[in-house]
Amino acid sequence: MSVFRKKSIETLIGETNSKGVKLKKDLGAFDLTMLGIGAIIGTGIFVLTGVAAAEHAGPALVISFIMSGLACVFAALCYAEFASTVPVSGSAYTYSYATFGELIAWILGWDLILEYGLASSAVASGWSGYFQGLLAGFGIHFPKALTSAYNPANGTYIDVPAIMIVFLITLLLTQGVKKSSRFNAVMVIIKLAVVLLFIVVGVSYVKPENWTPFMPFGFSGVATGAATVFFAYIGFDAVATAAEEVRKPQRDMPIGIIASLAICTVLYIVVSLILTGIVPYTELNVKNPVAFALSYINQDWVAGFISLGAIVGITTVLLVMMYGQTRLFYAISRDGLLPKPFSKISEKKQTPVVNTWITCLLVSIFSGLVPLGRLAELTNIGTLFAFMTVSIGILYLRKSKQTSESTGFRVPFVPVVPILAFVFCLYLALQLPKLTWISFVIWLVLGLAVYFLYGRKHSHLNSSK
Repeated sequence: MSVFRKKSIETLIGETNSKGVKLKKDLGAFDLTMLGIGAIIGTGIFVLTGVAAAEHAGPALVISFIMSGLACVFAALCYAEFASTVPVSGSAYTYSYATFGELIAWILGWDLILEYGLASSAVASGWSGYFQGLLAGFGIHFPKALTSAYNPANGTYIDVPAIMIVFLITLLLTQGVKKSSRFNAVMVIIKLAVVLLFIVVGVSYVKPENWTPFMPFGFSGVATGAATVFFAYIGFDAVATAAEEVRKPQRDMPIGIIASLAICTVLYIVVSLILTGIVPYTELNVKNPVAFALSYINQDWVAGFISLGAIVGITTVLLVMMYGQTRLFYAISRDGLLPKPFSKISEKKQTPVVNTWITCLLVSIFSGLVPLGRLAELTNIGTLFAFMTVSIGILYLRKSKQTSESTGFRVPFVPVVPILAFVFCLYLALQLPKLTWISFVIWLVLGLAVYFLYGRKHSHLNSSK
């Protein structure tokens, strides 16, 4: 019973039509692009830009964004080919099943559970902070014990607003993918308008002297900044989890992945230039740098809109991350590596309703009880690991000749682009702290234990012989 047994692409696609587990094909290229932007623009642009500029990169933050963006562009091209060739839920997990075999697929799936689960919890916790700030402006306050994660020394025990937003997002997700994508599209348009408002108002206040010195912490600071702001790009891979619910995946998946990443990269570069041009980088170590910059130039009325835009932005990130988590659980369970309830589809809604409520429970526990800093710690390394695996997977896919020129999108300049994606992502991963690596290895060891104690025995490939 080999742990490296594979599924052919034909088998994976055939399983999507199995009786009782079929998802509704309701999404097009516009929906996917909005999902990508919904996942990408949020915590990164509204929170991380200030800290990365003040502590790591200075005005050279724009180079940090370009470095992270390049790593993501190369990886996105690889994702686009896989999503076009294997239009099946599960993203990198499913792709690995076709290229590397079951054990590597499980490791990657377990890794993505970490990425989506902790990112969802971290985003919910961040949303809670912004929401409480908004309410405070109207003189409304939660009891302190209910305002943040468990920390008796600080008088807090549970983050009730974080649990509330997770519950509301879950209610929306259980109504079907089309309703969720429509809500997401409206919210994305609002937050894009808010970002553009910042650009239009802020550009006339830019002082070029604030860009000097341009690289105060040297190139090593820029590299660390790139690893830090990489969190801002996490999310475009969540588009790939929607593959099974797309009407024309060969055409629409590459458009959705690449278009959303391109739009967000351009916005990040422009915003980081304007931000460091308005405020000296030494003063940007704040939790709300974009709103802070507008207050700095006495544009408080716009700062209020920015804070509202941040709440909207973070809401869409949470929506897409939780969506990605449910579809990942669904794909792994359909292969038998997780219990059956995770892949049970509601006949009425054509969505995995039971799975979605289980995800709600898990995300609520982490976002309500675990401090934000600990939640965010492992998200970057999990994503980089997935990107590296998908990049190498393209080389295996081409070598195995499982695809033809007519299967859909093809990565240009193979093997150069996949190798560049791998090298860029590895470089960024190596910039992360040692403790993050140790924690990541512990998580993977725990995952191997789950596989050998449950997954290997219950895999559907056992009964297919």
